Amino acid sequence: MPTTDLDSFHMIVILSFLLGAAIGAFKARKRGGNVADMLQYGAVYAIIFGIVGLFVTIVIDRTLF
Repeated sequence: MPTTDLDSFHMIVILSFLLGAAIGAFKARKRGGNVADMLQYGAVYAIIFGIVGLFVTIVIDRTLF
């Protein structure tokens, strides 16, 4: 199956998910949280950033293609 330009936009969701997890873990660590706090903050931020990244991907897909 040949790749198209559209395939590169799916990386936005993955990158935003990972960025959200990192930001959440760093926020919890900055607030003095333990490992469980960092995991929970990371999970919540990853979900939020992943959803935002999904919507950005949809908007880009609908406007450019």
